[in-house]
Amino acid sequence: MKLRHLVLGLSLALGFAAGAAAQTVMKISISTAQNSHQGIAIDTFAKEVEKRTNGRYKIQTFYNGALGGERESIEAVQLGTQELAFSSTGPVPNFVPEAKIFDVPFLFRDKAHARAVLDGPIGQEMLAKFEPKGFKALAWAENGFRHMTNSKRDVRTPEDLKGLKMRTMENPVHIAAYKGFGIITTPMAFPEVFTALQQGTVDGQENPLSVIISAKFDQVQKHLTLTGHVYSPAIFLMNKAAFDKLSPADQQAFIEAAKEGTKANRARVDEDDAKGVADLRAKGMTVIDNVDKAKFVAALAPVNAEFEKQFGKANLDRIRNYK
Repeated sequence: MKLRHLVLGLSLALGFAAGAAAQTVMKISISTAQNSHQGIAIDTFAKEVEKRTNGRYKIQTFYNGALGGERESIEAVQLGTQELAFSSTGPVPNFVPEAKIFDVPFLFRDKAHARAVLDGPIGQEMLAKFEPKGFKALAWAENGFRHMTNSKRDVRTPEDLKGLKMRTMENPVHIAAYKGFGIITTPMAFPEVFTALQQGTVDGQENPLSVIISAKFDQVQKHLTLTGHVYSPAIFLMNKAAFDKLSPADQQAFIEAAKEGTKANRARVDEDDAKGVADLRAKGMTVIDNVDKAKFVAALAPVNAEFEKQFGKANLDRIRNYK
């Protein structure tokens, strides 16, 4: 009898050990807070992966740049020291140069246009360009349209930007465009931005309302102008080798989970955009919302001519005219 109990006990213990070993833990990170459009993206993704793989895969979520800034996280995914990251496209051109076309100012008419491009053939073609670089790009998501904030003055026209020292993403297209406005550009990883604004190292920054709100930039910035100068995509990235090890069914589960994360992410961006201006005004920011965008577009004419040479006018027009 004792022997039978011993065998039964060992069998149960081995069963539990096998069950525990069967769960694979992976990491995903963002540079912003958990209570943000990026936080809801990765939280939804993690929940969906676990559900769709019956708990065989668990995604650990990290926020506020806990595993490094966006560029460091993308590098870690490329190297395979981290399985997943969710990032804006800011540093992406350093890894996949073709993706920088999406960062051209005033390229997208509105969010509906941008989402249609990213979810359609153009966006899917771009996702495929990540694979030779060591990534599996699971899905496009977004930060939204970027706006300018600063601590010095109201910005109503492009001339008002001249001489402002602004933090920019580590993105060559953004840097070229903002120099075209006469901005003194200071590329910087996102986790460093709040302190740089607080200490006056830079006068301002530019980000979508979702980021401005979740990062509490109203505490260190007085002036907001709704320039909507650049649409900022975001992306779910996975290490290619880690993705390739998954069964076809699990690969599909990860892709579908990323799509669900995108839905939640875009819904939060819409919510933040709808209430953001009133929220930031209530917190003491001066908001300029009647911007003459044509003047800002005209100010970038020389830079846009360079972008047409760099990317090809036909490629830019294919995006601009996509319906």
